Amino acid sequence: MEIGITTFVENTPDPTNGNLLSPQERLSNLLEEIELADQLGLDVFGIGEHHRSDYLVSSPAVVLAAAAVRTKNIKLSSAVTVLSSDDPVRVFQDFAHVDLLSKGRAEIMAGRGSFIESFPLFGYDLKDYDTLFTEKLELLLELNKHEHVTWEGKHRLSIKNRGVYPRPYGPELPIWIAVGGTPASVVRAASLGLPMALAIIGGMPDRFVPFTDLYKETYKKAGHDPAKFQLAINSHGYISEDSQKAADEFYGPYAQVMSKLGRERGWSPMSREHYEMMRQPQGSLLVGSPQQVIDKILYEYELFGNTRFLLQFSVGTLPHKKMLHAIELLGTVVAPAVKKAVAKQQSSDGKQQ
Repeated sequence: MEIGITTFVENTPDPTNGNLLSPQERLSNLLEEIELADQLGLDVFGIGEHHRSDYLVSSPAVVLAAAAVRTKNIKLSSAVTVLSSDDPVRVFQDFAHVDLLSKGRAEIMAGRGSFIESFPLFGYDLKDYDTLFTEKLELLLELNKHEHVTWEGKHRLSIKNRGVYPRPYGPELPIWIAVGGTPASVVRAASLGLPMALAIIGGMPDRFVPFTDLYKETYKKAGHDPAKFQLAINSHGYISEDSQKAADEFYGPYAQVMSKLGRERGWSPMSREHYEMMRQPQGSLLVGSPQQVIDKILYEYELFGNTRFLLQFSVGTLPHKKMLHAIELLGTVVAPAVKKAVAKQQSSDGKQQ
């Protein structure tokens, strides 16, 4: 199993002192976090795209390009690229640059996005929310497979046998589809034979089993190579030495962000009681000691049979030193233990077969 980190690169006030980092300092901290994740042998670092004041990165490829020249092994992914409101040609070109700079470590995680600010910003109508993504994904996949492209759609000007450059370092860029639990999105990813990343940020993870089962069944029926099957689970989390310390350190920043989003979307404010319920062994939050996080990742592996697990650490701003320490625990304690347990389970399953 691959284990990595995602972030939306939030820039929210530190709940302990109310201070707000400068954008330059926050991005500098981010690059240091990516470097550490690479040094510790973590597999993936993903950066989300947003177009609002509380998140800094509107162009993941730009930041990933900076990370590419400061890292050696870690895969560098968007998490996600809001493909519906972007131009697939520019997305492909930008990530091809990242791939060249990183010698083949770039990935695109494409999604429709959980925020809508980019649609009016770039002149798109929300009533076209679904058709925009379908059409632009089709074009992105064509660009990835063919150097010269002829294409015609509804929402973009036609392309007539044009070459698209630069080409990536490898034959193709890995393209994942990010979904939040919509069956149609699951079927689309599986039918196309694309890796799927499923976000589980609330409720109980076991309620998502039907979605991963649907993905596996559709993928198989579509005739795709089982050896290429990939499924990622993306969740919120944080690690400290012991459970109580982790819970106390993460609650303030997490509750601040989730309550703000709740006011925007009609949810109830985040309470400590609800937070602690989500931290329970079968809840969606991976917040606790290293052993608690190990146990929960393995519990979800039993549910889903996923090949990748990504933790979104910085839901709200945490002190930089605490972020680095959490990454260190993930890389030195959690990831090795999880990989060992998964390898043992797979070996056992293989012998039984």
